[in-house]
Amino acid sequence: MRPRKHLTDHEVERLIAAAKKGRYGHRDATLILMSYRHGLRVSEAVKLRWDQVDLKQACLTVNRAKNGQNGVHPLTGRELRALRQLKRENSGSPFVFLSERGTPMTDRNVRTLVKKAGDRAGMEFPVHPHQLRHGCSYKLINKGVDVRTVQQYLGHASIIAP
Repeated sequence: MRPRKHLTDHEVERLIAAAKKGRYGHRDATLILMSYRHGLRVSEAVKLRWDQVDLKQACLTVNRAKNGQNGVHPLTGRELRALRQLKRENSGSPFVFLSERGTPMTDRNVRTLVKKAGDRAGMEFPVHPHQLRHGCSYKLINKGVDVRTVQQYLGHASIIAP
């Protein structure tokens, strides 16, 4: 039997709490939070730059991969606090999420940190980063947001699967 393709709010919070206990806890927890709240693909998260983050206007410009439609998303207070702390900790890099060597994180880094956080959180199934993106869409749909708005928020050019 194939596990669910999405994570719930509660599971994401467990994942964030577990990530905070890791070596780079704040960075990892922030990456998970941002990926979930904005439906980021791994490639979009690792390419996220500080010039896409407007801390004063509380918004994030999301440059979508896979020929998706870019968009501007509002940032919550929790996200703003996490990003401000991360910016203070970063060494002036243009990238938001850095490896321990100060270079942009890789897709593999993200997959590994999410898997480890899932193991640490005692998840009953294997966890991978794309479940955060799916969780974002499930949350929005369950809140009553119409499918076209969710499509636009996630940057999909079409809601029809290829």
